[in-house]
Amino acid sequence: MDHVTITILVAMLAALTFGGIGFVVFAPSMERQSRVNRRVQNVIHGAKVAKSRKRQDNADVTAQRRKQVQETLKDLERQQKEKKKKQTLKHQIEQAGMEISPRLFIVLSGLFGVFFGFCLFLSGQPPYVAFGAMFAAALGLPRWLLSFLTARRQKAFLEEFANALDVIVRGVKAGLPIGECLKIIARESADPVGSEFTELVEGQKVGISLEQGLERMYERMPLAEVNFFMIVLTIQQKSGGNLSEALGNLSNVLRSRKLMRSKIQAMSSEAKASAMIIGSLPPGVMTMVYITTPDYINLLFTEQAGNIMLVGGILWMATGVLIMKKMINFNF
Repeated sequence: MDHVTITILVAMLAALTFGGIGFVVFAPSMERQSRVNRRVQNVIHGAKVAKSRKRQDNADVTAQRRKQVQETLKDLERQQKEKKKKQTLKHQIEQAGMEISPRLFIVLSGLFGVFFGFCLFLSGQPPYVAFGAMFAAALGLPRWLLSFLTARRQKAFLEEFANALDVIVRGVKAGLPIGECLKIIARESADPVGSEFTELVEGQKVGISLEQGLERMYERMPLAEVNFFMIVLTIQQKSGGNLSEALGNLSNVLRSRKLMRSKIQAMSSEAKASAMIIGSLPPGVMTMVYITTPDYINLLFTEQAGNIMLVGGILWMATGVLIMKKMINFNF
């Protein structure tokens, strides 16, 4: 063998030797690194799967809660529609804050109508005029009085209701139960808020649930604000949630509605004043003419043609007043 051949063989043997040594030294570490990489990938994949599963569970819980809230709202809307259809004279008297029975109200209305018609008959009016005025006084004026008292009571309720909600919010944040907060409002708030919450608290003492008590409160005070309050408490009882935050937001909404109502009244005050002036001119002029020259105006009451003209004028005047009221009445 020559020198070159020997050198090549030695180089090949050295390469094989170093390759074997490298395989023995580095192969286990490479295998361990591969196992580590596989474990890391498995952990990452497991974390992704767990995160995806958790996200799916949260989405399912949210969807279930939303479905429960929607069902609760549908039930409340259905119950409210049924109760609106069953509006009776007893409910109207309760909403006005009067403590009389429907039978006594009907008797007093009839007596007032008879008295008014009898006074007109004694003043020399024809019997049919007195008879028509008697029915109008018996059916119209008492109902108008109920509407007036109801509107005044509801306005007083709205003035104090937002403050009552703030009492509940502060009480819940301080750790008081909702029942104790309602008792505080019943003791400290002015009427009609205090009386309404007193009815709610007294009802709970005899076994009426909070939901049923709130429904009865809404019957006595059919306002959108009371409806919001009932929905918040009903949903919180059935599905849970942060009651103080929900009632705090509701309090802010009620104050915003009150501010908007005040702005609307201020903006429509000019139109209301104009409507009042226009509506009061015909009876005012008629009264002045009757005082100054009664013989001139008595023809409307003594002659049949005058009676027809008087009835027609009253009908047209009532139509105009109702149209103006519809134009300046803003409901929201």
